[in-house]
Amino acid sequence: MSGGVDSAMTAWMLKKCGWEVHALHFLLPGPAKTQEKKTETVHDISAFLGIPLVLVDVRPDFERLVVQPFTEEYFQGLTPNPCVLCNEVMKFAYLSRVAGELQIPFIATGHYARVIRKERSGVMLFRGVDPGKDQTYFLHRLASPGLRKTLFPLGAKKKSWVRERAKAEKIPCHSFPESQEICFLAGRDYRCFIESRRGKGAEKKGRIINKTGAILGEHLGAHRYTIGQRKGLGIASSRPYYVMEIRPATNEIVVARKEDLYSRQVIARDVKWIGGEVPRDREVTAQIRYRHRAAPGILELVGSGRIRLLFRKPQWAVTPGQALVCYDGDRVLGGGWICKENEKDI
Repeated sequence: MSGGVDSAMTAWMLKKCGWEVHALHFLLPGPAKTQEKKTETVHDISAFLGIPLVLVDVRPDFERLVVQPFTEEYFQGLTPNPCVLCNEVMKFAYLSRVAGELQIPFIATGHYARVIRKERSGVMLFRGVDPGKDQTYFLHRLASPGLRKTLFPLGAKKKSWVRERAKAEKIPCHSFPESQEICFLAGRDYRCFIESRRGKGAEKKGRIINKTGAILGEHLGAHRYTIGQRKGLGIASSRPYYVMEIRPATNEIVVARKEDLYSRQVIARDVKWIGGEVPRDREVTAQIRYRHRAAPGILELVGSGRIRLLFRKPQWAVTPGQALVCYDGDRVLGGGWICKENEKDI
């Protein structure tokens, strides 16, 4: 129970169907006032729904397993996706643990996704029916045992229906705006956040160069840039430049024209497959970021825990640190972390 309309409506729907429902809220890192407001909200929602609320302080583990990697990866020249990591190592792990302690057979979240269980083929994860809200990209690393006992009541619903029904039922959070930010940033710019954690020396000046090595400008820290970034480069040019590569070893930012950022090949490491079944070389569709439109390509196994995806058409701004997620139609096959071709497993 995050305090938002999706988790609240999930609880409402389950209770309406006759389930005995318990709410679980995580106490997360961040400003004390922000957490106090969230806690007050989940108390109001739980009281309104008439369900017991369990508060769990996950701050030490969340700091170690999510926030620390988030910070360090930026200084490694990557652009991390903490929501994918959180679902794998924190959210569903803690949900399962608490459910086990309370002898509760199922867990549920407000994600827009669908689970289909079949006796022979096991459990499968499918996209939510609302294409604008599908969240399977964030769930592709979940293991089958956890998915077997997971319910996604909103997977078959449209967001518009959720909003309208929450308003009709007068659920306390029905008018809350959609959260678009990373939870532990609480509105802060990620650059300021990671610099405050790294301390003195985080802002290290370096060169901005083009593909031939010509110096075009200067930056105040390679961690401040992401692949595809155009603004904030400070380069006077008749045509815009975009960040094409981040080189933390030399503290350099490589920029190029927009057409230079297209590539067909993507390498991903630490790959996980839903159901444990490893798909052999085959055609799939794949996403290279959450809002990326899935594109067709050929999936190849290239080593232990690694895959290569050869897209039919070049894709723009492939970003190391983000997830490559593979689909067979609406079914999620699995995915891994996008890396540079010469990057070793970390």
